[in-house]
Amino acid sequence: MAKRVLSTVAVIILLNVLVGCQDIDSGRGRLTSDSTGTLLGAAGTTYIVSAGETDFVEQVAVNRQAYQRGLELLIGYYNKTGNSMKLKWAQGELAGLNSIPQYKYIPDAELAGADLRASTSIPEADDMYADALKLEKEANVLLVSKNDNLLRLALDKYDRLIRTYPSSDKIDDAAFRAGEIYEYFKDYSIALLYYKRTYQWDPDTIYPARFMSARILDKRLHRNAEALELYQDALKTEGMYGKYRLWRKYAEDRVRTLRKTYRDND
Repeated sequence: MAKRVLSTVAVIILLNVLVGCQDIDSGRGRLTSDSTGTLLGAAGTTYIVSAGETDFVEQVAVNRQAYQRGLELLIGYYNKTGNSMKLKWAQGELAGLNSIPQYKYIPDAELAGADLRASTSIPEADDMYADALKLEKEANVLLVSKNDNLLRLALDKYDRLIRTYPSSDKIDDAAFRAGEIYEYFKDYSIALLYYKRTYQWDPDTIYPARFMSARILDKRLHRNAEALELYQDALKTEGMYGKYRLWRKYAEDRVRTLRKTYRDND
């Protein structure tokens, strides 16, 4: 009976994890991609954030890798010794391990901080950005749906560019493109972070990053006071570009609505 209860609890937990992946800010964009077949997560980063979180994340990454490697060695042993029953068990466990959502817990935009400057032309960074754009384009070939794994591979490259070439003039471009992908995955808080990094790293950015940040704060996260302030900032900066006239009109409408809401609540 105890075993049956434990099995039921395990199934419920797994279902909650899988169903939860469809929710807002579920971390779908932070799932590890299938690029390497490993479960390393965020291991190997050179940035320093709060010691507690870094230590925990790195330990999780090490344990993931060790667990996978142990199962692979066990599979090799049972395959060599001809124990088909236990080979099947180990293969099933490895398949189950690889099917569980595994997250990269610390976004590179968080690690890098707000003080980077997109200033230097670096050919290697330009190539990496071009590769990421190509992956993103390939992910969008289908009109009905997108290839989520290719989008995650593109995110990996955008993050690697930011991590490896923090002075590149492509870091703001990479941050904006990453923000759009995270928004597609409905990871709105992370998308907001990357959009903010876009204009923090290049205050004169050509992208509508302030507008898009304000919209997420307004419509997705319902942080209206912050949204109002950022809409107003966007109108003074990105709103000066003629190509963003639709964004300007949208922001002006939202500023009026939000101001009226505050007046009515006074």
